Amino acid sequence: MPRTTIGKRPHIVILGAGFGGIKAAQLLAKEDVDVTIVDKHNYHLFQPLLYQVSTSILSEDEISYPIRAFFQKNDNIDFFMAEATGFDPANNVVKTTHGDVTYDYLIIATGATTNYFGMKSVEEHSYPMKTLRESTLLRNHLIRTFERASRVENDAELKKALMTIIVVGGGPTGIEESGAISELVHSAMKKDYHNLDMNDVDIKLIEATDKVLPMMPEALRNNTVDVLRKKGVDVRLKTAVQDYDGEYITLKHDDKVEKIRTRTVIWAAGVKAQPVVAKLGAEVDRAGRVIVEKTTQVKGFPAIYAIGDSAHFEQDGRPLPTIAPAAYEAAETTVKNIMHVIRGEAQETFVYKDLGSMATIGAGDAVMFKGVMKSKGLFAWIAWMAVHVLRLAGPLTNVTVVFKWVMNYFFGVRMARIIRD
Repeated sequence: MPRTTIGKRPHIVILGAGFGGIKAAQLLAKEDVDVTIVDKHNYHLFQPLLYQVSTSILSEDEISYPIRAFFQKNDNIDFFMAEATGFDPANNVVKTTHGDVTYDYLIIATGATTNYFGMKSVEEHSYPMKTLRESTLLRNHLIRTFERASRVENDAELKKALMTIIVVGGGPTGIEESGAISELVHSAMKKDYHNLDMNDVDIKLIEATDKVLPMMPEALRNNTVDVLRKKGVDVRLKTAVQDYDGEYITLKHDDKVEKIRTRTVIWAAGVKAQPVVAKLGAEVDRAGRVIVEKTTQVKGFPAIYAIGDSAHFEQDGRPLPTIAPAAYEAAETTVKNIMHVIRGEAQETFVYKDLGSMATIGAGDAVMFKGVMKSKGLFAWIAWMAVHVLRLAGPLTNVTVVFKWVMNYFFGVRMARIIRD
């Protein structure tokens, strides 16, 4: 039987407990409505810090928070642990792995997954970083790789392959991951592995376009590349990945093709909407994001709204960036519009207010840009820390995360470098 909320109040279903989904639920908790959050995990994940789990700075529980813990004082908020598998919009039903969920209004906020651009071999053999499990698997792999390299004695080529790490994608995730791996190698691992020369570790950042961090001004982009190179990262621009079979990655720069032997390729080159979004039957873009109106309603489906990485919302002729602030702001307008409809009022137009961009390059170093304001180095890093700490869930988590960041900055401490099966 369909799962529904008991009572006569409007029932709003939110698919996904990411930034947009949780924000929408928190706002609706104050309204005279019933809300059901549907997610396959029982926790909210702070995705911008996944790279810190993969590089042993933080532990899994420091970037995740139980969904139900957000709403312990809100009787009108329910959580249904299931994965959405499809839709029946004619009957206001979401299909899930544990039965149907009926709704009066639906908010699709299912987030994004990794985009391999059709390269099946790369998908099979590389390491993505969009989920907590993927980040943990990458950390396990990095540590296991160095453990194996420390035992190789008579095969210089194999040892070189084990100590070659390639990060693909020059956006914030790729920049942060490559910088953090360099610091991990030259701080904690340098002390751990007495029989390995960490100067032999070859970290490469591969970007297909001619620039990293395209949302940043040229001066900050150049600074980012300079800082990474000082950390020992080989930054290669205008270099495309053609294939990776688990042993050799094939790169193309201009007309030259190069094969590099490596056991570690980290894929941070693109995202797309979760596949379930396309099952709604609405119009989607090339990244699988559903096209929405200025009210965030899905075209042709007035009772369904979409936000965050699930939605293609155009402003000034371009789709909004797939970042947390855009999801937060869309959630605010969406909740207002649902309540407007319930009350018989006119809906509002969503207007995204750009709060700027920032990316960390390593401990004590970041870049930040907003309007005419540009910043780099320690000040930008402190601002980056403040923004991320304020968005983390739970005061205890805030304290432990800041403590670990400070210890890593001053002493290179990375206590989370453990393998979890």
